[in-house]
Amino acid sequence: MIDLPYSLSIEATEEPDFFTYFSPDLPGFSGVGHSVEGCIYQAKLAMAEHVALLAETIRPVPPATQSPTITIKNAQPVEKAA
Repeated sequence: MIDLPYSLSIEATEEPDFFTYFSPDLPGFSGVGHSVEGCIYQAKLAMAEHVALLAETIRPVPPATQSPTITIKNAQPVEKAA
């Protein structure tokens, strides 16, 4: 069972131990981690903090996702300036 209130998207970078994550269901929520498992663990804690901050600052809090998903994919490569 996915123990997250919102869906999570994890992106692998060119660095083997650097991942980014965000929630498509929770505007403004993102973070980084050193592994897929680390991202999931951090996201669970950070989502609760993010929702609390939204409520505290009187901003809309999206309802929890009925059936959250976790998507893992490669990040889009960053174009380097010439």
